[in-house]
Amino acid sequence: MQIPTLVSTHDAALAARLDARINDKTKPQGSLGALERLARQIGLIQATDRPTLRRPAIVVCAGDHGVTAEGVSAYPQSVTWQMVENFLAGGAAINVFARQNECALTIVDVGVNHDFGVRTGLLDRKIAHGTANFCHGPAMTAVQCEAAIQAGLQWAASVDADVLGFGEMGIGNTTAAAALMAALTGMAVEDCIGAGTGLDQQGMARKADAITRALRLHAQGSTPLAPLEQLAALGGLEIAFMVGAMLGAAKRRLVLLIDGFIVTSALLVAAALQPAVLDYCVFSHCSDEAGHGRMLQYLQARPLMQLDLRLGEGTGAALALPLLRAAVNFLEQMATFSSASVSVKHG
Repeated sequence: MQIPTLVSTHDAALAARLDARINDKTKPQGSLGALERLARQIGLIQATDRPTLRRPAIVVCAGDHGVTAEGVSAYPQSVTWQMVENFLAGGAAINVFARQNECALTIVDVGVNHDFGVRTGLLDRKIAHGTANFCHGPAMTAVQCEAAIQAGLQWAASVDADVLGFGEMGIGNTTAAAALMAALTGMAVEDCIGAGTGLDQQGMARKADAITRALRLHAQGSTPLAPLEQLAALGGLEIAFMVGAMLGAAKRRLVLLIDGFIVTSALLVAAALQPAVLDYCVFSHCSDEAGHGRMLQYLQARPLMQLDLRLGEGTGAALALPLLRAAVNFLEQMATFSSASVSVKHG
């Protein structure tokens, strides 16, 4: 499989032009804080000092996980397909927030253990009816993992968007995300796991035990597995699709709007493959899922918001869209000191 080669967005001359435009606005320098950094980043991503965001889109990727057999979720696996039905009916939180922000929404079935048939609003990219239990073998075969990544790459190549947010749905996927986090960062399992959909202490213990056993099972002595091998061994089909979609969207210089814990686990894999993908990422929020803050620290990421969210679905990405719009709008519409006849700072 050919992984796209990404280039850094760093451009010293363009950065200087963006800084000059930002600093000429009628405000004390730096007074718009994160919005100024955001305007600069979006300009560098789009390779222009006049960035725009007119076509926001969010993709919600759904898949099931065999590790749910280990009792790692407070909800039954059937909730995955039931929530996909809720998305298609327009009744989930992500539907509400996407409508509110006039954001296109795509729901993708990459590996749900349910047959939906042909449905309006559902993109069928099913690779399998869920992953295998990674406590007993790889979650995916190499072929399945590659197919899911390739599906994401192909979809991102033609999506009509200038900013692409990522969301997910899959009972058990906080366990897969935590396993990937432990494997790719080397952090202790206990620092990677959280309550997910609401596990009690016994459930948390089962989750930690399942991940510990899986890491031991898939270890190859002192030689660490390559990122794609870790993804196949421990990840999910929806996570693999997001890896491909992130790389494909960054190749087109789209702004990548990163949601919570599971989406960021996909980014861990994408960044291990192509570190420059991080230049294209805006981190919407820090999730209330315990490991997400540590994951963001590992990536040296600065989230825009802290709202105690742990829902997934791309809800944090949708809620961050007004901040991205504010960043490009102040850069385009705000008066300059000269145009408003406002005196500049002394000295």
